Amino acid sequence: MAERDLAHVLRKHPALTVTTKVGIYPPGGEQQSTLSILFRKAGGKVFPALSRPTVDFSLQRAQWALEGSLRRLGRDCIDVYMLHEPLLELVNTDEWLKWLEDLCARGRIRYFGLALTIDRLLPFLKTKSPLADFVQTVDSLRDREADVLPAHGKPLQITYGYVSAARAKGDMSSVADVLSRAVKRNAHGAIIVSTRQPGRMGQYRALLESGS
Repeated sequence: MAERDLAHVLRKHPALTVTTKVGIYPPGGEQQSTLSILFRKAGGKVFPALSRPTVDFSLQRAQWALEGSLRRLGRDCIDVYMLHEPLLELVNTDEWLKWLEDLCARGRIRYFGLALTIDRLLPFLKTKSPLADFVQTVDSLRDREADVLPAHGKPLQITYGYVSAARAKGDMSSVADVLSRAVKRNAHGAIIVSTRQPGRMGQYRALLESGS
């Protein structure tokens, strides 16, 4: 649904960088209607199986998913294609790497990498997997989980979780203050934020423009 919703924005702003993921799929598949998605979300609160995602790291399923993502986004190429919470033994294979490199060569994707938690990331780093050349992972200002990346000679790239982690630790600083510190920590990468308050977007833009 998110890919479909973004398509009209991307048509107006083709220079935007687009990232999407593969490996964990919505219950009911990617082709279902918005009404079906909302039904599963609501029903899943009572019957969890209705909203339980499907995990499938077969290459055949991944190839089908990629074509669907490109079609829904209205794009010929995805800038960053991320494997979503994979286990090392499922994807650290010659077949997976060859497929991803071939997609880059054919212009279907520009870069590929991993979007996963620290516990799943560590085996990729320890084995020096080329899949871990580009990483999205959780981080916080207090525990600095993403420090495992520079410890293995890699920079922080895409990080997230700063505000929720601060709140969980009792830090009630303003969202702007937390994100200002996060931008200083991950000064050269990207930080994922989400909000249901449109007014926050102006705050985020001001943070970036001020160079905080």
